[in-house]
Amino acid sequence: MTAASNSAKLADQLVIDLERRVLSGELPPGSRFPSEKAVVDSTGVSRTVVREAFARMSAKGLLVSRRGSGAYVAESARYQAFQITPDELSEIDDVHRLFEMRTPLEEEMAGLAAARRDDGDLDAMDAAIAALIASENVDVAVNADTAFHAAIAGATRNDYFVRFTEFLGVRLVPPRTVYLRNSDGVPREEYIRAIADDHAAIFAAIRKRDPAAARNAARAHMYKSMERHELIRGAFEAEDRTQI
Repeated sequence: MTAASNSAKLADQLVIDLERRVLSGELPPGSRFPSEKAVVDSTGVSRTVVREAFARMSAKGLLVSRRGSGAYVAESARYQAFQITPDELSEIDDVHRLFEMRTPLEEEMAGLAAARRDDGDLDAMDAAIAALIASENVDVAVNADTAFHAAIAGATRNDYFVRFTEFLGVRLVPPRTVYLRNSDGVPREEYIRAIADDHAAIFAAIRKRDPAAARNAARAHMYKSMERHELIRGAFEAEDRTQI
């Protein structure tokens, strides 16, 4: 890893940590923000990394600078949009909670898509399923999975669903380590095939313009995804125990 990429990664993590402190209320709107030196001393990162993180916080509207008196948490921080940060999905229980939140949304999107879709939407969904089945690396698989759900969102003709799906992005799919690790219990190819089969069932209902069947297929997909995560966790934990 180059020095530049390492610095960017450190800045990414620092922004996540600082955002959490602001959005949790630890650093309330209007309060004085820790100085660059204080953050350097408490985290051990360089001043360059801290300055980059501060710049990003300012760009997000979370931080404002006052000439001669330092940086403060923006008053508008209390109104910052809901978000899910990548580090919040590092554990299987966190992923389950995300699935629980997504389930009713995915059901309704599928139902609306079945009622409102056009041929272009069907083409996009079909292409995403084909790309998932043909995927040979994690990036292609993740992108194909995400593209399928994005196509459903687009077919609802509701921009809020589209924007929410765009916000979730790769959070729509399991952590990439699921694809990267093969286990005797859950081979990667079997895992991807199962997802593709779920997508095909949703697609078939949408193509038939059957909202009820589409909602049922979407709900089944979410429940089976949670079950697959439990199976994966069990297989990985067993694999790790054999290596101790």
